[in-house]
Amino acid sequence: MGKLIFFMLVSADGYVTDEAGDFQWGEPDEEVMESINDQTRDIGTYLYGRKIYELMSVWETDPSLADDSPGSADFARIWTAAEKIVYSRTLAQPTTSRTRIEREFNPSEVQRIKEESAKDLTIEGPTLAAHALHHGLVDEVHLLVCPLILGGGLRMLPDQRMTLSLLDERRFSNGMVQLSYAVKS
Repeated sequence: MGKLIFFMLVSADGYVTDEAGDFQWGEPDEEVMESINDQTRDIGTYLYGRKIYELMSVWETDPSLADDSPGSADFARIWTAAEKIVYSRTLAQPTTSRTRIEREFNPSEVQRIKEESAKDLTIEGPTLAAHALHHGLVDEVHLLVCPLILGGGLRMLPDQRMTLSLLDERRFSNGMVQLSYAVKS
């Protein structure tokens, strides 16, 4: 059975975008990119909302991104090889391979996918992840904390009480810190 992991880059005060919707402040350097690649290499399926899918799809649709660095090239290969499920009522068709569109988030179906998966899954995007957290589907929360306070924007975590247990932490030379937690039932 695969674990469902909620993974996002986040400001020190808990936001994934600023008030204008910008997220460029969280761009990882090569050391952080290597760590992200190590963690996502064994992910079998990404669960996305439309916005995050459109953001991430460039890893397949824009080959020039892979030219940025060896870490970027590795991530593009990892991302393209994984299955993607996009939850959207408006997206007509996927723009990437190994991708399917679902019109509604169905907690029972996500549980079935987890149970049948030999690999872990990630859920990305705070709105979609809030549904999964509400239904008790998320097994781990991984935060890549950027050394920046935004003061507002789109929050990573919903207003929901959760008890977490620290699994791991890692510091990076650029000031970012990765925190990995298990979600306690």
